Amino acid sequence: MLNGLYVMDLARFPDVYGGDERAAIEKHLRITAPPLTPAELTPDLLADVDVLVTSWGGPQLTAELLAAAPRLQLVLYGAGSVRSIVTAESWARGVRVTTANEVIAASVAEFTLAQVLYALKHGWRYVLGSRARSESLPRASDEPGANGSVVGLMSLGATGRATARLLGRHELVLQAYDPYVDPAVASALGVRLVSLEELFATSDVVSLHAPVLPATRKVVGTELLRSMKHDATLINTARGALIDEDALIAVLRERADLFAVLDVTDPEPPLPGSPLFTLPNVVVTPHLAGTLNTERRRHGRLMADELARYVAGEPLRHEVFEAGQARSA
Repeated sequence: MLNGLYVMDLARFPDVYGGDERAAIEKHLRITAPPLTPAELTPDLLADVDVLVTSWGGPQLTAELLAAAPRLQLVLYGAGSVRSIVTAESWARGVRVTTANEVIAASVAEFTLAQVLYALKHGWRYVLGSRARSESLPRASDEPGANGSVVGLMSLGATGRATARLLGRHELVLQAYDPYVDPAVASALGVRLVSLEELFATSDVVSLHAPVLPATRKVVGTELLRSMKHDATLINTARGALIDEDALIAVLRERADLFAVLDVTDPEPPLPGSPLFTLPNVVVTPHLAGTLNTERRRHGRLMADELARYVAGEPLRHEVFEAGQARSA
């Protein structure tokens, strides 16, 4: 039997690895110490380890750690992006890493679907408007609704694809900007590929799902925001740094018809007194889109499934590779 350790932020350990998830993992893995934080790892603990079971707050695979863990073969990362743990040394050593990113993507897609459909009914506008006036607002006659409205997705990575699949069950026109996606993948999802400028100018709702890279940091600025359709909504469940928030605040003040739903901001949360809390055409939620609390047991179950495949000599379904990291979140 392989030897393993649980190493991560211990405050989140019971959320990700509950009793059932640990039992499934420990069918294939001899756990040689109680759950640990990275700071508690020592060379003697690492010497015989074949598999690290981790999640948020997991250890970075430094040259020092790898030297102390000569048998390490696999890291089960029960969270999303692996950028915080992988290193050039771990890729060179051939340590395999699998992730629960697809689980998180599915959760974000569910939240995004809810916000898109609500936005097309102008739901938040009625809620905030009624609260500000202390009375019910009369129904308008120009809500776009979900029949034939255009929804634009910025990026067709894991979350963008999951969102497109959910939106595809509704009578919507889907379009996306992603310079790296295979056109055949977009076509199979029923998504038309367009430029970023066309995405913002022609969508009733624009939903952001891109990673933050040098090319995407603050890419959503004044020009794109001002180009948005009358009564359009911007949704961000990806990363706050995709948006130039000073520009967003200025454009929301200029155009009362636009609306923004921000589940992520930069900084996160917004600083006390930020106009994002008081503008009538924006709502801020506290990073709700991803998995929360015991929803995270899905991560642990996925890691147990991946371990079972690994032990059986089967391909890992959620393995990440060095070549894909340059464009990942």
